[in-house]
Amino acid sequence: MDISRFSRAALAGAALLVAAAPANAESGRLLASQCAQCHGTNGAGPGFEQIAGKDLFNDLIEMKYRPIEGIMDRQASGYTDEQLRLISDYLSTQPGTGDD
Repeated sequence: MDISRFSRAALAGAALLVAAAPANAESGRLLASQCAQCHGTNGAGPGFEQIAGKDLFNDLIEMKYRPIEGIMDRQASGYTDEQLRLISDYLSTQPGTGDD
């Protein structure tokens, strides 16, 4: 592989990463829309616990893999780990304190 071919491949890879960032943010927003039913638009309430501005990934993973005890365990178990990461990443960027 010559240097120009390598450079083109590297640039194409970088372009894909940049292009994927907005798609991931949009995917997180769409996935998190399910949360609005209980936690309010963008997780900022009113409703149950405010989740805007909070990194929820570890909590969501814990809910997904523990025995089902409640509605949040059922909700989390319906998503892949990557989808839970997208939801958490999106909600953590929303204005709010994550407080009740």
